[in-house]
This record gives sequence, C-alpha cells and structure tokens, in this order.
Amino acid sequence: MTRKFLAFDIETATDVPGDDFNWKPFRPLGISCAATFSTEDESPKLWHGGQDASTPTSKLQTHEAAKLVDYLVAMAGSGFTIVTWNGLAFDFDVLAEESGRTADCRQLALDQVDMMFHVFCVKGFPVGLDSAARGTGIAGKPIGMSGIKAPQLWLQGRYQEVLDYVAQDVRTTLNLACACDQQRSLRWITRKGSPSACPLPKGWLPVKDALRLPEPDTSWMDRPMSRSNFTAWLQSDVTPR
Repeated sequence: MTRKFLAFDIETATDVPGDDFNWKPFRPLGISCAATFSTEDESPKLWHGGQDASTPTSKLQTHEAAKLVDYLVAMAGSGFTIVTWNGLAFDFDVLAEESGRTADCRQLALDQVDMMFHVFCVKGFPVGLDSAARGTGIAGKPIGMSGIKAPQLWLQGRYQEVLDYVAQDVRTTLNLACACDQQRSLRWITRKGSPSACPLPKGWLPVKDALRLPEPDTSWMDRPMSRSNFTAWLQSDVTPR
C-alpha cells in the first residue's frame, strides 16, 4: 500500500555569497517562496508573500510563514508523512525562525522523512537530490538552475522562474520518495559517475527513527560529518523573529 506523502521545500530570500551556501552567518534569510505536493494533489501548491496580490512580495511575512506551518501540521495530523531532502538541517530550521513557531517546526522536523538524512545515517555521508533523481531514473532539477541562484532571480523580479523551480523540486522529492519506498532502495550516481545504492529494508524512516540507526563506520573519511550538524537547532535556543 502506497504511503501518503507530502513533499515540502522552500527557497530563501537572501542571496548568500559563495558557492558553498554557508548560510547561517546571514540569517535570518527570509523565505521567498515554498511548495508542497502530496500524493493526492494534481499539482504542487505554491506559497509566497502577497498570495492574493498580482505580484509576489520580497518574502513571506511572519503570519504568512505561520500559515504554512498550520498547513503542514494539519496535513501531518490527517495521515500524511511529510518528506523533504535536507529539510531537517535547513527547511524546518529556517521555517521555525521565519514563522516564530519553533516548537511546531521541531516536532514536524522529527516526524518527517528527510531522505537525505536517512541516507546519511546509513552511509555517513549526504547525497544530492539531483544525483538521486538521476540514479532512480526520474526528472531532477532544470539544467543550469540551483537553489543558490533562486534568491538572485527572485530579487530580479523573475518570480515565475523561481516558482517553477521550487515546484519541480517538490515533484522530484515526491516521486523519489514514492519510488524508493516501494523499491526499498535508493540509487544515485556518484561524483565519479558510477551507480551506488542505499538499502531501505523498512522503507523511509522518519527522522526520529533514523536517529536510532547504528552509526556507520566513517574511519575512512578525513572529515566525517556528525548527526549533530543536522540536529543542533532542535536543542538550541532559537529566537523567533
């Protein structure tokens, strides 16, 4: 039986310099737009500031971000499993700050399936969404577009390009979640161009269960990442905007 998934993704409003997206020194980033897409939707639902206006605003205001939290809480309560790619360390952290709903976002972050975090807990290293999409044989990001470019385009008033981009990201996220959950495996293409895979014997695990998986052997890595890189904000004193 196919699980009821709801994919979720945000794009930020602040243009962070550099290619490594070291975003934390520049927070609060603001949310330019977001998208949600469930297994019962015909198309993604788009969220942006000034939802009823003819032109989007620069970012979601606090009450607009809070409406997105309300929607996610309601959908989770009605039986949908929220699914993201790096939503634990990024999307829910930013949404908590922008909405002022830290407790709700922390609970959503623990209950969701963060596919990248699940793979990290098994393998000890993260995998990119586009690499996973190519390995699984589904459509990924548009050529030449990335999340780093999205704030620049939004600031230039190229709203539709960014909305199309975030919509494609949630399509990819949802399709990947469903395919891999049924196949009980995630496949991706490594940086060297070879195929690799991560077994999912019980399907995708929510974050709170992925955290219980045994730590993988990372002794071969020069600078292994810690799970705390993803989870630190869950315990920190986040000051709402």
